[in-house]
Amino acid sequence: MAKIKIDGNEIDVAPEATLLQACEAAGAEVPRFCFHERLSVAGNCRMCLVEVKGGPPKPTASCAMSVRDLRPGPNGEPPEVFTNTPMVKRAREGVMEFLLINHPLDCPICDQGGECDLQDQAMAYGIDAGRFAENKRAVEDKYIGPLVKTVMTRCIQCTRCVRFTAEVAGTADMGLISRGEDVEITTYLESAMASELQGNVVDLCPVGALTSRPYEFKARPWELSKTETIDVMDALGSNIRVDVRGREVVRILPRLNEDVNEEWISDKTRHVVDGLKTQRLDRPYVRRMDAHHHVRLLPASWGEALGVVAGKLKDTDPKKVGIVVGDLASAEELFAVKALASALGIANLDARADGSCLDGAAGRATYLFNATIAGIERADAILIVGSNPRLEAPVLNARIRKRWRKGGCPIGVIGEEADLNYAYNFLGEGPNAVANLASGGNGFLEVLKAASRPLILVGNAVSAREDGPALMAALAKLAVDVGAAGPEWNGFSVLHTAASRVAALDLGVVPGEGGLATREILAGCASGAIEMLILVGADEIDTAKLGSAFVVYLGTHGDAGAHRADVILPGAAYTEKSGIWVNTEGRVQVGARAAFPVGDAREDWAVIRALSALVGETLPFDSLSELRAALEAAHPTYAGVDEIAAGDHEDVVRLAAGAGAALGGPDFASPVTDFYLTNPIARASSVMAECSKLAAARVAAAAE
Repeated sequence: MAKIKIDGNEIDVAPEATLLQACEAAGAEVPRFCFHERLSVAGNCRMCLVEVKGGPPKPTASCAMSVRDLRPGPNGEPPEVFTNTPMVKRAREGVMEFLLINHPLDCPICDQGGECDLQDQAMAYGIDAGRFAENKRAVEDKYIGPLVKTVMTRCIQCTRCVRFTAEVAGTADMGLISRGEDVEITTYLESAMASELQGNVVDLCPVGALTSRPYEFKARPWELSKTETIDVMDALGSNIRVDVRGREVVRILPRLNEDVNEEWISDKTRHVVDGLKTQRLDRPYVRRMDAHHHVRLLPASWGEALGVVAGKLKDTDPKKVGIVVGDLASAEELFAVKALASALGIANLDARADGSCLDGAAGRATYLFNATIAGIERADAILIVGSNPRLEAPVLNARIRKRWRKGGCPIGVIGEEADLNYAYNFLGEGPNAVANLASGGNGFLEVLKAASRPLILVGNAVSAREDGPALMAALAKLAVDVGAAGPEWNGFSVLHTAASRVAALDLGVVPGEGGLATREILAGCASGAIEMLILVGADEIDTAKLGSAFVVYLGTHGDAGAHRADVILPGAAYTEKSGIWVNTEGRVQVGARAAFPVGDAREDWAVIRALSALVGETLPFDSLSELRAALEAAHPTYAGVDEIAAGDHEDVVRLAAGAGAALGGPDFASPVTDFYLTNPIARASSVMAECSKLAAARVAAAAE
């Protein structure tokens, strides 16, 4: 550590820290526009000027000078920096005046108004009048896609957006061209940005040059009620803030969590907002004959709808009843469904709608991202098998890219040869490549063995296959053989695509003794062996296989499940309920309710509780707090909010003991074929539909 004095206060800081970071550590506020902690230093806005004692007789850009660059005093005294001297004050006023020469007076019509860095710093560090009377320059607005609106005349050329797309997103969509007064930010050919993280440039932009196009002219920040909650668009569990105006969700923003999503979120997480109010199920429906003798879904009361479901449950043999839970369910409704199924003797229960072979009975380490998301930055070799993390978890993929940019971390991929925004060694497309790697056939085995912390990322394309158990065992054996499954470092890491999956495996929402899994339940519906099917938010199934089964759908949107249902029970979306979600690394996170369910919709656990009373098996909780108390009593790890109950590496060793089966079959195919349309909420969003159309056009153009 190095000693430095900031405004007379002596502190110890890392010698590689910038003066700006040292000032912040000392409690001194330093304004900035171009500097950002997660981006490279540009040093071009000059707002962060400070005075260095003994330095040149001019202010210094604190973001571009490190503590180690300062000279000590004549007698070895710590170097001194001042942030509030007359020189600094005049310098900042001059910089602010210069920035405002060409900045338009757009504040009344600018979406950034009220949360604009330029407004805030002009008030704090600027002067009350400018001395320039020349005409302001104007810059033509650019089209950069359906998500980001541009008003480039407002741009102050901080280049945060350029550095983000080049360094974090890895797409280099944006750049700065020309010199002097003609300088401007552009996408070069004025095409839509290609990154799944592009919405983050809106948060980074310190002025109103880049704003959210779907949020255009919707609300002012002081009109919004803000709720901190958890995202469910993928299994990462990104921390988000939901902004509500009245009863309507109008915006979703990221929250800082260094261990999960840092301060980034994907475009689907951010812009799925309009899907929360489109095609919503707001009342119960029952399929029956109307006045014209046509059988169709007709509105019903809750009593009527639940009565029909309860009557059917009582009249049907539990062995002929199946329950499939979808990908967005919270732990509370998973626990309630499991309790109801146990009470009724229903063994045909599964929350693995994609047909995954993972089972909680094998031990938590067999289905967690054991290295942890933050642990990716400690890995020194990565093998990705059966996953396209850019589509399945874009923010996690950015973390892998972050590790790759530091160097010393070779990456191998078995599966689709996709553009992941970083260089990798392509090792093959299917199980044969796994066998070849395990036998040392391609040289990457030695890379993994030489690494001190190898990470093996296993995707859903592995576990959701019919030969999934053999493949999982083979990859567990590979992890053991290369030293990736030990007590100090467990690099065997499963990347899920469903927000509900880890909680479902923790709580045992899988087939009971003699019960059928999802594939077998659907086959039973087609053959007539399953007479009644309850879908709890499960839309990612082939509804054409449901045959003549009586289908009950509890969910939020008029998607595939609701179209096939005989009874529809409207549920609450993730922004409309308080719930626990466990992310792919096993971190328990609590989401809060930001808005109320639409119409007559109710929270899912409450619907299940009401149904249990009608079938004569009343569940032992009447409120969410009682349900959570029962959940935490049965599974104590769920009381540790924002904590990870790590799995035992011995679970991976036991899984590896089952290896030995011959590996073969078709190539791995990621379950996410269209990033923007992976769940009912996203499919109801017109913004996501436009993004999907653009992505498809981009793929088609690249194939030509």
